[in-house]
Amino acid sequence: MPFYIFARFVPRPGNELQLRDELMRILEPTRAEPGCVRIHLFESTRSPLTWFIHSEWIDEAAFDAHVALPHTQRFAAAVEPLMTDLLQAVRTRQVG
Repeated sequence: MPFYIFARFVPRPGNELQLRDELMRILEPTRAEPGCVRIHLFESTRSPLTWFIHSEWIDEAAFDAHVALPHTQRFAAAVEPLMTDLLQAVRTRQVG
């Protein structure tokens, strides 16, 4: 069953470009993972410099494997100090 992730990223003042670079950097290695169907980065039209990652996975186990990979671990450690809040990914499934 397809599995979807939504994650919100709000930079601390002065860290906007560094956070955006880290977000862009995680896309390609994630797209290369066998369980990743798609991943995209979005910027809010109402709150510029607020970004969202939306990704689709073949199942929850594929996302769990993603979280454990070195490039994902590096990303999480790199973005944490750049953001106003802790990194949170909302795990979802489509219902309609």
